[in-house]
Amino acid sequence: MKNIILNIVDRLLIALQERKYKTYREKYNIDDSFRFNGKDIILYGEGEITLGANSYFGNYSTIQADNDCRVEVGNGCSISHNVRMYTSSKNPDYDFSIKNNVPIKKGHIIIGDFVWIGANVFINPGIHIGDNSVIGANAVVTKDVEPFGIYGGVPARLIRKKNN
Repeated sequence: MKNIILNIVDRLLIALQERKYKTYREKYNIDDSFRFNGKDIILYGEGEITLGANSYFGNYSTIQADNDCRVEVGNGCSISHNVRMYTSSKNPDYDFSIKNNVPIKKGHIIIGDFVWIGANVFINPGIHIGDNSVIGANAVVTKDVEPFGIYGGVPARLIRKKNN
């Protein structure tokens, strides 16, 4: 009996998740071949989100698209689990002891075609990631990434250019 109940609960959770992903497809510009490749993937915000053909996101990844901002993911992109992309954040140069409105740093996030982003990567507002590049696991992307580059670290830096 316990296994039957657990099976029913699992099926309900999967159905709820699929419904959430269907809602994302209705709200944002998501190619039919894009895959939500895992659970608890979150897309939110009133900005634009475009997800390209034959690309995917892994478990627990999040995209935030603030007003007047957009996130574009190209075609053929492999984006691992727990990747975070935010188009807005507090301005780090601001004196937080001042209680007035904290200035917000905003910017589009544009990811080219055939990009591979490893697990646990954080992408700051205003970043452009060039075609066919690699972002290694656990990197924090604070500056634009060149096409055909392999990047890693905190902050992410060019490790080397691809050989081909």
